[in-house]
Amino acid sequence: MQKPLAALALAAATMLALAGCSATAANGTAGDPASSGSADAIAVTASTNVWGDIAKEIGGDHVRVTSVIASLSQDPHEYEVTAADQLKVKNAKLILENGGGYDAFFGDLVKKSGSPAPVVTAVTFAPTWPQGTDGAKTVEGFNEHVWYDTAVVDDVAKKVAGELSSIAPAHKADFEKNLAAFEQGLAGLNSSLAAIKAAHDGQKIFVTEPVPLYLTTAAGLVNITPDAFSHAVEEGQDVPPATLLEATRLVGSGDVSVLFANAQAGGAETTKVIGVAKEKNVPVQEVTELVPDGKNYLSWMKDNIATLSRNLDR
Repeated sequence: MQKPLAALALAAATMLALAGCSATAANGTAGDPASSGSADAIAVTASTNVWGDIAKEIGGDHVRVTSVIASLSQDPHEYEVTAADQLKVKNAKLILENGGGYDAFFGDLVKKSGSPAPVVTAVTFAPTWPQGTDGAKTVEGFNEHVWYDTAVVDDVAKKVAGELSSIAPAHKADFEKNLAAFEQGLAGLNSSLAAIKAAHDGQKIFVTEPVPLYLTTAAGLVNITPDAFSHAVEEGQDVPPATLLEATRLVGSGDVSVLFANAQAGGAETTKVIGVAKEKNVPVQEVTELVPDGKNYLSWMKDNIATLSRNLDR
């Protein structure tokens, strides 16, 4: 990921693009790293508020969730661990991480803490994750942004429900009820993606980073971004001149239906292709790596999908 963008215009555009249903901070959503809960609630610590919110959705009032990364201004790739973070992991009864090298700082925290708490690693639920590989490790060619894959999210939610039921068997029925409600929400997302696929299957997209690709693939869209472009942007490296030229040609060719940009990162190369997209009237959709303030996972994804549908129908 490249350095965060500071422009107020981008922040405003992001909030407009992702506006929709809200969830309060008191329920442990983005912007509030610690959720509400009674003193005897199960302590859950997550690397980011994406997985923290899912834990809260399943655990309800029986959990107290802390997300180490909970703000769009924070970058998991560059995050510096604090003593408070160490305590959050050490005191947790259940730990959630993304894995795949995305939140490497957190994997180190967990190892150093010596915590006996079960660790749920999201990437290991992806069908393309190489079995037997340490979930915290980076795997070349693997897209670690698995929270945009509703099937992975569903499997993580099931695992969380099972772990919480083992920790607090008396509340198993509540966890299962919450899981069923969450899965109903995921089914709604899948239905919307299927509708997009039925109407726009095979249409082409361009991404500055591979953040939303699980979602766009489910929608039947085809990514035509040169690998060298998105890889360089994601790693914060300069895009080779020939690759940048090819990227701008593709975006301006009339073949691209939507250009996706990471709202939390940017640079000269991304600005260049976004500029070409706007000149050619190609919709630019901004996506984030964290749950925006005032939302939960389901409302966030619902807004992403609705925005995509509107962009494709333009």
